[in-house]
Parts: sequence; structure tokens; C-alpha cells
Amino acid sequence: MLDRDRLRKVFNEHKVDAVVHLAAIKAVGESMEVPLQYYRNNMIGAINLLEVMKAAGCFQLVYSSSCTVYGEPKSLPITEDHPTGCITNVYGKTKYFIEEMFKDVSTAEKSWNIITLRFFNPVGAHSSGLIGEDPTKKYTNLMPYISQVAIGNKPHVTIFGADYPTEDGTGIRDYIHVMDLASGHVAALECLRERPSQRLRVYNLGTGKGVSVLELIRTFEEVTATKVPYVIKSRRDGDISSMYADATLAWKELHWRATRNIKEMCADFWKWQRLNPNGYPKNENSTNGIEKPQVLKEIN
Repeated sequence: MLDRDRLRKVFNEHKVDAVVHLAAIKAVGESMEVPLQYYRNNMIGAINLLEVMKAAGCFQLVYSSSCTVYGEPKSLPITEDHPTGCITNVYGKTKYFIEEMFKDVSTAEKSWNIITLRFFNPVGAHSSGLIGEDPTKKYTNLMPYISQVAIGNKPHVTIFGADYPTEDGTGIRDYIHVMDLASGHVAALECLRERPSQRLRVYNLGTGKGVSVLELIRTFEEVTATKVPYVIKSRRDGDISSMYADATLAWKELHWRATRNIKEMCADFWKWQRLNPNGYPKNENSTNGIEKPQVLKEIN
């Protein structure tokens, strides 16, 4: 994405009808430590993509954004017309600024047809257990961390804050299975094809159900028959109490809704974790831990 010449080469060598833009670095904590890396990678990458797409005459785009653009929710569940901005981390700011750029570009140039998908909290893995989020990264999400504790690679989960105004005092999030997110992207692409002159649309992708940190840990324990020790520490600055989606618009206009529940999310990630206890092999020639590339076709 940062190498415009290589990006241009892809468009010159292939007829591209539409683009799904998922490429970004995404760790909230890391973004606060290396902000320039996040601004350069995420924002310049998006600018390069738009310029190369425009030069190639390709104006159909699905953009993977984030619920972080909403900042601290003023009301729940969150609808797409909820105010954006007032974001406390650099990662979220890059997503917000890119959304604003797409808004300006699509207003100025009528050829663009852009769908922005605001993810809530992606979890789970492919049901084959062959593809998932590497749980060994320094900056990882909650479920990979829980699984590392369950398998014995880490001593405990740290819960930051048990005094939120929620039923059990821990933060609430809208967890959504990655395969539901994948189907959401397919639905967005189909919408671009069927309605090519809408210019800019935004949709939440979530289940609409909030799950607390403690609920997630207990569900993971139940599904996997493991124990997940945890310790409670003080809240972190900028952490949000509760956040979950209203995804009604995606159902009305994209005919999409999340179908997998939290137990399925836990079960699929646990399968991935057990098959890959140390994440992906650190061999540059490996194919995400899959010895034979043809297996990728079998699990689609």
C-alpha cells in the first residue's frame, strides 16, 4: 500500500472492478507508542489506493473501518448516525480521518461508489482451525489472550476495571465472528454491483448484543472445559464502558446479519489455538501455518 509503483502495477496487470480495503495496522496500545507509523501506514496507504484506483478507472470500494470512530457512545445501541470523533487513540483517529477523506472525495467526485463497514469487535477463527489471529503478538485482542491463558502459555488475563456501570462491573463489547464479517464484505460488494451510483454509504457490522469481559471469560471456560484465571486492575485511561451495535441498516439494505453466537466464536478460536499453540510459524516461506496451499481452497 505504501509502494505506489507496485500498487499501480497490480491495477495495470489486472482488470479490477472493485476493491476491498482491509490493509491496516490495528493495535490501539501500539498506536499510542508509535503514532507516526500508524498515520503513515494507514492514511498514506489509503491515499495511495484512492489515487491508483482513480487512475485505473476503478471507483468501487468497500472500506473496513471500526466502531472506534464513535468514541465514547452517547447512546446505545449505536446507529450509523451516531456522532463520530472525540477519539482517544491514534488507531481510531486514522480510521476516522480516512472516513472523512472518503466523504470529501465522494462528494467532490461523483464517480465514486464507496461502502464503509464499521466493525465492532472481531473474534473467532475459521471453523477449520487453519486460519486465525496470531495469539502470540505483543499487542493482541482479548480472546487470543484468553486462549493463551487457557492453553497455559500465559498465567492470567488482566481485566482493566471492574467498577463500570454494567451488571458485573466489567466493560461490555459487541463481539462478532470473523466469518460473519467476511460475509458482510461479500454483501457489500454485491450492493456495489447492484446499486452503482450511491456514492457513499456506512453500515455497522455487529451482533447488537453486548457481552462483558467476565461473560466472555466464563463462556470460553464453559465451551473449552478449561480454566482462565484473571486478575482485576484499575481502569485504563480512555477505556469505554459499553459499546454495541444497532445493525438494522445492514439487514435492510445489505440483507446481512450476524448468525454466529458467542459460544461458536469461542469454539472456533479454541480449535485454531489448539492446532496452532504458538501462532503462525515464523518462517517467511510458510503459508500461514498451512503446509499445502491447496488447503486454502478446501476451507473456503
